Amino acid sequence: MTDATSAPPPSAVRVSDEVTAALAEGRPVLALESTILSHGLPAPRSIEVGLAAEETVRAAGAVPATIGVVGGTAVVGLSPGEIEHLCTAGDVVKVSVRDLPVATALGLDGGTTVAATAWLAHRAGIRVMSTGGLGGVHRGAGETFDESADLPTLARTPITLVSAGVKSILDIRATLERLETLNVPVVGYGTTRYPGFYVADSGFRLDYRVDSPEQAAALAAARDAHGLEAAVLVANPVATHRQLDPALHERTLADALAAADAAGVTGHDITPFLLDFFQRATGGASLEVNLEVYRGNVELGARIAVAVAARG
Repeated sequence: MTDATSAPPPSAVRVSDEVTAALAEGRPVLALESTILSHGLPAPRSIEVGLAAEETVRAAGAVPATIGVVGGTAVVGLSPGEIEHLCTAGDVVKVSVRDLPVATALGLDGGTTVAATAWLAHRAGIRVMSTGGLGGVHRGAGETFDESADLPTLARTPITLVSAGVKSILDIRATLERLETLNVPVVGYGTTRYPGFYVADSGFRLDYRVDSPEQAAALAAARDAHGLEAAVLVANPVATHRQLDPALHERTLADALAAADAAGVTGHDITPFLLDFFQRATGGASLEVNLEVYRGNVELGARIAVAVAARG
């Protein structure tokens, strides 16, 4: 690792030739985050998932733009080799918006979070993004003020984001309240029940739904027509026959929260702790649901990107 004064920083952002050409020609592009690959899955499965996601996007008629940081440069449209590098290098950091200048100045490799990916995608001119689960308000945030940077970033980043709700380990009620306060529209895809990542129904109701990629594209266009700067969130539930058993989910969540409390785990360490607990406690079933969620969101995001591009 170098310090910030030892050498001039690299170019801050590089957009791949393929993504640049697609945007210039008005063709559909879908942004994909990279922390699910760099921090969410072990190699070589992470590499397989990343490359398969890009193939899903291409099969739907869109161009994939997986985003990450390589040697301090934020790359919009990682090459297969760069995806493999972020999945296998031993010192890859997790990069949110606040970390972008640090990563650039110090020449770091990084997987970009939802916030950083959305920010970089919007800067490049990409209008649609897919992820697995969104960050949100953590349990006990009334005392800790622990809230994901995803929320305020999405409040000022006009992108359409497809996710399976927020991770169920978070405070879903508080997250929905914050999104309302931040004027971020949230709609269910084919449902008015807000999904809970591992489960199709978190127990909370949404006011609105869309039932096609074209309706989602129309919603984004209406947001732009009103001059609003917030993202549009499309909450896409996992199929009920693919979800984690709801009773198992509730038991595991209670045990995971108790284990985190006993271990004194707090702050940015709690999400990976809880997700790892889920994976071990469910014998890997939660990981398979996680991947099913991601695949579904990538497929839907690509279809929405096609619909957005068709509107011009």
